[in-house]
Amino acid sequence: DYVLRVYGYVVMPDHVHVLCAVAPGWTLGQIVGGWKSVSARRMGRGAVWQREYWDRYIRDERHLEVVVDYIHHNPVRAGLVKEPSEWRWSSAWRG
Repeated sequence: DYVLRVYGYVVMPDHVHVLCAVAPGWTLGQIVGGWKSVSARRMGRGAVWQREYWDRYIRDERHLEVVVDYIHHNPVRAGLVKEPSEWRWSSAWRG
C-alpha cells in the first residue's frame, strides 16, 4: 500500500516539480497542501508557496518518460549544472 508513488522530482531555487501517483482515497490537493504546510513551517516562514498547483494527466509510458526527463533536465536548462545527475535536489542525482 502507498499514499504516494514518486516517479521523479526536482527542487529548484524558485519552484518544485514532482511527478507522482496518488493512492485511491487521497487527493493531490491533500498531498500538495501537506508539503506546502510542513515545508513553510520548517523554513520558519509564512506564505512561501503560491496558492495553486499545476497538474497534468500522464497518457502512457512514453509520456511518463518524457515528463521525467523534462523534470530532471530543469537544472540543466536553468544553467545550474551540466548534467541532471549533478543536481543534488533531484531524483536524478547520483551522489
